[in-house]
Amino acid sequence: MKKIEVVAGIVCRENKILATQRGYGEFKDGWEFPGGKLEAGETRVDALKRELREELDMEVVVGELLETVEYDYLQFHLTMHCYLCQLAKEKFVLKEHEAARWLGKNQLDEVAWLPADEGIVEKLKSILA
Repeated sequence: MKKIEVVAGIVCRENKILATQRGYGEFKDGWEFPGGKLEAGETRVDALKRELREELDMEVVVGELLETVEYDYLQFHLTMHCYLCQLAKEKFVLKEHEAARWLGKNQLDEVAWLPADEGIVEKLKSILA
């Protein structure tokens, strides 16, 4: 089975988490934590900063690794390293996503998360106030 390794940013602001809705590809319209694939020779933190800059024109301060998710989709195995992040500047632009929402603990179930992200959502419910 094909293996894909990605990084995802759990971007926090005022006790809310940023969710983004995919605007393309096989998982179009699904909600996820923003991020993407690592490039050769790139650290996970550098990859996350680059991906958020490319997809959202977003600058973040990357914090601790929250969790690494291992998930089997039909066509591939996903390894997703999820890092807590804080915004370094307030504004960002949706370049590849259809929508974005800031979700508090009681709003996390209001969007249709992609399967690999669901475990992180459950973990966040126990962390957020």
